[in-house]
Amino acid sequence: MRYLLLPFLFLFCFTAFAQENPLTQKVTGTIVNDNTLFPIPNVNVININKVKGVVTDSKGYFELEVSVSDTLHISSLGYQSLRVRVTNDWLKNGTAKLLLTEKAIALEEVIVKKYSLTGYLEIDSKLIPEKDNNYRYSISGLSQGYETGSSSSGAFSRVLGSIFNPADMLYNFFGNKSNELKKLKQMKKDDTVRHLLESKFDRETLGVLLGVDKKEIAEILTRCSYSEEFIRTANDLQIMDAISECYEQYKVLKKR
Repeated sequence: MRYLLLPFLFLFCFTAFAQENPLTQKVTGTIVNDNTLFPIPNVNVININKVKGVVTDSKGYFELEVSVSDTLHISSLGYQSLRVRVTNDWLKNGTAKLLLTEKAIALEEVIVKKYSLTGYLEIDSKLIPEKDNNYRYSISGLSQGYETGSSSSGAFSRVLGSIFNPADMLYNFFGNKSNELKKLKQMKKDDTVRHLLESKFDRETLGVLLGVDKKEIAEILTRCSYSEEFIRTANDLQIMDAISECYEQYKVLKKR
């Protein structure tokens, strides 16, 4: 009787493992221009669920590790981003052709001079406003440092206040997005995702990975006491680190 229980025990353990780790496979695809049907190289394909990504080769080809129902975010400079769901049919067929549409970009007026200067030092020195003294720090892999919200004036009290205020945006964001916020550390581990965020300034990919509207990101950082200049000029990787730092601070204060 003792020996008969072993196969059932093994089956139970295997089933439990399979439920916790859904079957992972690889899908392949080719990304082309929907107008010319020419392949598009250097397209970023990010698996939002697994926070892993790849870049298409010169023939627009890619292969990526996925599970059924994972969502892929596809983006490239000059093209409208695309989001597709991994289906059983895609896995059975083995490959797929995905079409990207070019963006219609209207050129706007470019202003070269930031300030209207007169050429007289005494007058011009009064026209140019003084910049805030923002604290700055650096992260591995980036040559340029940037400010940290936790050292800015009022950062501690703002984050602390959000914990005890259910109506506060930080309370709602950090409280309801715990699964998405756990991805922050994973994002830096994947080379493709990290390099993509480092090169982007539009908050689109970061918003998709965190499950928020990209317009909300600016408000989140404002409530974490990051300056308007940092929010406007930082790349997506720096923005990700800023949100991550604010979240870690929030968790510590909440435990206390």
